[in-house]
Amino acid sequence: MMKKEALKTGILNALHGVDPKTATPQQLHQALGETVMEAIAPDWKKSMDAHEHSRRACYFSMEFLVGRAVYNNLLVLDVMQEAEEAFAELGVSLSDLEVIEDAALGNGGLGRLAACFLDSAATLDLPLDGYGIRYKYGLFKQYFEDGCQKEVPDDWMRYGDAWSVRREEDAVLVEFAGQTVRAVPYDMPVIGCKTKHIGNLRLWQAEPVHTFDFDLFNQQKYLEAAAETVYAEDISRVLYPSDDTWEGKKLRLKQQYFFCAASLQDILKKHKAAYGTLDNLADKLAIQLNDTHPVISVPELVRQLMLPENGYTFERAFGMARQIFHYTNHTVMPEALEKWDCNLVQQLLPAVYDIILRIEEQFMTEMYQKGVDKAQANRMKLVQDGMVHMARIAVYASAHTNGVAAIHTEILKDSVLKDWYQVYPERFQNKTNGITQRRWLALCNPELSGLLTELLGSDDWKIHLDDLKQLERYADDTAVLERFLAIKQTKKEQLAAYIAEKEGVQIDPQSIFDIQIKRLHEYKRQLLNAFSILYLYFGLKDGSIADITPVTFLFGAKSAPGYRRAKAIIKFIHEVAKLVEADPLVSQKIKVVFVSNYNVSYAEKLVAAADVSEQISTAGTEASGTGNMKLMLNGAVTLGTYDGANIEIVEEAGEENNYIFGAKVEELEQIMPTYDSRKLFSENEKIRRVVETLIDGTCCDGGSGDFRELYYSLLDGASWHAPDNYYLLGDLESYVAAKLRCNGDYTDRMAFAKKQWLNICNAGKFSSDRTIADYAENIWNIQAVTVD
Repeated sequence: MMKKEALKTGILNALHGVDPKTATPQQLHQALGETVMEAIAPDWKKSMDAHEHSRRACYFSMEFLVGRAVYNNLLVLDVMQEAEEAFAELGVSLSDLEVIEDAALGNGGLGRLAACFLDSAATLDLPLDGYGIRYKYGLFKQYFEDGCQKEVPDDWMRYGDAWSVRREEDAVLVEFAGQTVRAVPYDMPVIGCKTKHIGNLRLWQAEPVHTFDFDLFNQQKYLEAAAETVYAEDISRVLYPSDDTWEGKKLRLKQQYFFCAASLQDILKKHKAAYGTLDNLADKLAIQLNDTHPVISVPELVRQLMLPENGYTFERAFGMARQIFHYTNHTVMPEALEKWDCNLVQQLLPAVYDIILRIEEQFMTEMYQKGVDKAQANRMKLVQDGMVHMARIAVYASAHTNGVAAIHTEILKDSVLKDWYQVYPERFQNKTNGITQRRWLALCNPELSGLLTELLGSDDWKIHLDDLKQLERYADDTAVLERFLAIKQTKKEQLAAYIAEKEGVQIDPQSIFDIQIKRLHEYKRQLLNAFSILYLYFGLKDGSIADITPVTFLFGAKSAPGYRRAKAIIKFIHEVAKLVEADPLVSQKIKVVFVSNYNVSYAEKLVAAADVSEQISTAGTEASGTGNMKLMLNGAVTLGTYDGANIEIVEEAGEENNYIFGAKVEELEQIMPTYDSRKLFSENEKIRRVVETLIDGTCCDGGSGDFRELYYSLLDGASWHAPDNYYLLGDLESYVAAKLRCNGDYTDRMAFAKKQWLNICNAGKFSSDRTIADYAENIWNIQAVTVD
């Protein structure tokens, strides 16, 4: 463990004569990062050497939403106090680093899951390494203008990157038709808790092959050099560029191939160095495909193994690939399964496209050999109607396919991937998602962490979250519950102060904090939440709802820049907030706040302060969710549907300690074929009153027509979906009833605190440590390695 004096000395040396008291937070952060990185370098190298000489797993993901590294790294190294004291003696505060940018290299749950998984693997001493892209600009920064989302680039590296090391010696070339780029890796340490093990996240940056001496007197050469630099760097410039155009689609496919091709070259080079041969590659390597984005690596591995210097036949190479790859599916919506236009793949990656066609031929042969019905085999074709179906390649070419919650996996088997499950039932597994308790409890809620550690007699829960189960014995202990409530109040006051500073909005920390934080998408039903608030608003106005406990509804979400409906929902929630705020009666009971630029660091504050966790997706649409787990772990009750991991949360903590509403998956299967949202709208005055705010002038969209479009999508549908296809109106009254029941129960603070406490005690299943241990044993077949 680093000592305070060593930290002080390292920071002073790294500041290169700059007085700490006059240094910027960014300079202090860089100096601290350099000091810590130098200290951990020996263990990091030993860990990587151990990985390369063991059977190991690699996690391929387009997203790693790692967030801000500094505080998490100090926490898991157990030097937070030493760092605070060292900063204080230098005349500054560690809290000054709150302004440091998040590494927002992800869009939501998929990317945050990837980051949690690497954290857990390092803590469990498992040889797992991540591979992805070092985007120059992460997920955009969001601000609101008259309630409308606006985006600005997120230049997260503009003050440097204290937690990455450029590995120039490992740069490789990636070839597209007509273009070759350099892929330069930057390594980020993933530090285990209570262990010397340090995992590795390797992120690739795209650069031009040549460094040009720009000749200002030769305009043609200058333009050619500048163009090559820009075209190369575009590949790793932006997370998820718009794919509305052919060029946008081409850039996305380039991104996927770029990091997959570079990662596979890296893996094969290291394997040859360690073993002198690739013959045992499948015995020593597992690669997890995090959704369909990295599936292009399947034909690419086959292509690389067939290169003259490796010399494998197609049959041998593809046989190895089928043992090495494993596929995680993250969606139950067939339309969300990735497909690529054959012409695009052939134009950009002709050699890879040839391999895909050979895989397709082997697939058809295998289907006939297995006696699969011709119609079923045709439905399963990897290349169909001019499109390459990436999820189909993933299932066919992988040893395992897994869902991420029990209900999600069953839906995959029963519908989305039914044909595949019938042919390969032995390949399907469930791996319910998890979160790392180091960041999502120990770091974001030190007050609650301290109480849990005191009651348990140790902080072993940081690596054995199931230990929290022992704390059920305090569920009726008034003294303990009062301490818990005092901590919750402290976190609410901290969040209220932060929102006042950041958003310029005052919220009452004595009110219920009812929080919905997640990516903005129609199926996640933020619009349903807004409708429920309007339902309460009108009820309080007309007296049909006599009274409620004061409640603050907090939203945090970003919409994809081109997602018009999602942006309209953001605007609508802001309009609801204005409507409520302007009413002298209702504003005493309800406050609505949409926080700006929701990210990992904001989430850390929100989950610790939440009383109620909104998890209201239409049953059967959310694969798992992980925000639900973070909120549960910090003592929020779940107000949600029987969807994703909500079901398992209720199984663990008890339905009586949560608030479940709405139609279930099996009920919706019966309801939706004949569901008539206009009939419900016409017959139910309260629902009609709420929905008509979209068009009657109660809420204004600024003349865009977006609210009217939302209105008709609910009542008449659109060319691509049925009316109210996410069943907002159908679930609205059940939802309001659950919300009012929760609100009423809150008045008995001890009884409600018991519900919250029991959620904490039963969160053990939802540690990503459990998930990763399951992957390690039942999919990757990897063992813990020792770092001396």
